[in-house]
Amino acid sequence: MSLYYDGVAVLTTTPAIGGSFKSRIYSSSNSLKASPAQVFALVTEAAKWDIVLKEVIEKADLLSLEPKLTPLLALLLVHDLLLSKKGIATPTRHPLRQAVDRHRIRLKAELTKVRVRRGCSSLEELQTLVLRDKRTAAGAKSVAPTVRPRWVRVNSLRTTLDAQLRSTFVACRRVQSLSELAADEQQLYVDDTVPDLVAVSPAVDVSSLAPYRSGALILQDKASCFPAYLLLGGEGTRNGDLVDGCAAPGNKTTHLAALRKVLDAERSVIFSMDASAARSQTLQKMVAWAGADHIVAVLAGQDFLAVDPTDPRFRQVSGLLLDPSCSGSGIIGREDVPRLALPISSTARSNGKQPTVLGKKRKRGATTVSLPADPVPVTGESAAEALEVDRLRRLSNLQTRIVEHALSFPAAERVTYSTCSTHVRENESVVCRVLTSDVARRRRWRIMRRDEQPAGLGKWKHRGIHHALTVDLSDVELDACLRCWPGDEEGTSGFFVAGFVRDERAAGENETGRSRPLPESHYHVDDDDEWEGFSD
Repeated sequence: MSLYYDGVAVLTTTPAIGGSFKSRIYSSSNSLKASPAQVFALVTEAAKWDIVLKEVIEKADLLSLEPKLTPLLALLLVHDLLLSKKGIATPTRHPLRQAVDRHRIRLKAELTKVRVRRGCSSLEELQTLVLRDKRTAAGAKSVAPTVRPRWVRVNSLRTTLDAQLRSTFVACRRVQSLSELAADEQQLYVDDTVPDLVAVSPAVDVSSLAPYRSGALILQDKASCFPAYLLLGGEGTRNGDLVDGCAAPGNKTTHLAALRKVLDAERSVIFSMDASAARSQTLQKMVAWAGADHIVAVLAGQDFLAVDPTDPRFRQVSGLLLDPSCSGSGIIGREDVPRLALPISSTARSNGKQPTVLGKKRKRGATTVSLPADPVPVTGESAAEALEVDRLRRLSNLQTRIVEHALSFPAAERVTYSTCSTHVRENESVVCRVLTSDVARRRRWRIMRRDEQPAGLGKWKHRGIHHALTVDLSDVELDACLRCWPGDEEGTSGFFVAGFVRDERAAGENETGRSRPLPESHYHVDDDDEWEGFSD
């Protein structure tokens, strides 16, 4: 029963850490008895059927007949009884399983009645109708809805894009733009920015596909694919070893490994590290699952800032990928705990109690608003605003230290820096501080210009923005920064990435030939700045 108790726990416990619902589950793996993947799958799949399950449980009066069952536990158990191919994942003699099994026939009959009442000939048709009802109840437009795609990276370590298009996705209708994806249809869009990346409509249940379970398909936001592609994409083979300095849970590490195979450079090593021992376990599992363990050397519990760049192990490191701790302000659905409509007993209904919804309440009909680039202190600012600015300053200091540390690796030629933040202070401002640093000037590092970026990324339209914190960046340097905005037509989360390259001809000058000054405030680093975890 641990799977179902864990499911209840993650839905009813106030999170102590930030990040998306999925990342919080994986970060809490030590407190879970079941695997994080199983817990996440159970909760998200049950959330798709909650309206139906609520109706089935109430019609069968299960909660009145079995008072030991809580509404949420009943919903999760009945989901697996009726809708999971493997059934309830617990021994047949367990009392709570028996409490549901005793009513198996009645519950199945009620599910059939629900389907017939809604005029559906199959469960698949019923689910499509339920998802449409849930969108309408949430205040979404019922005509031509805007669909957030599910991004899927085809893992070239185990398969090819062509092979997956001919097999796994053969039933999906291919569309020519993201705007054509419909939530209720099996559709697929092949991305033209990042190789081996596709977007599928929500109707495609990727997590149930065999290639996903084998590591041939990896769920990864499009923006999250930019750092590895910026580091290794483009013309020519890039020799040397690589470092992913802030690696857990491992999507970017495995993407590096896949790109290394495409470049036919498998003899090189990718050093993947994370300061947290617990997250390192997840990283190791991810690397093995993706078939990258013959390329990747996981340095479990290794703090990147504690690594000695002159260590003989790293003498051939030519590229480093850095995606350090950030505010996570670009993550869509940062508090995206699924909202479940829970059943109530007949006794509670007779007493006039209303059905409850588990999860954070949201206003109906809420409209999407543009996010501010950065919180700007104003006269008389509130204490909360001041704390937020201070938190971003501390993060920015730490992020700058991490990038500068990477620039000191003796053989390094390329470095990418990324965040899942929309704040200028964590993005363009960090780039500005890095470019004016002593190590950048001494070792002749500069920005990777737009015309040097891989073709797909070079065409990306969203670029760095002008701000009071970026006055020292030229137009060319801002144009070299890539941005993604949450909730726009590109279908990505909020993200930022910039590349740095060593250029012996630069000699510490920018594109205009002007020598860069080093501002007095550059090394404003607090002694108590600490790691605050990693983003994906």
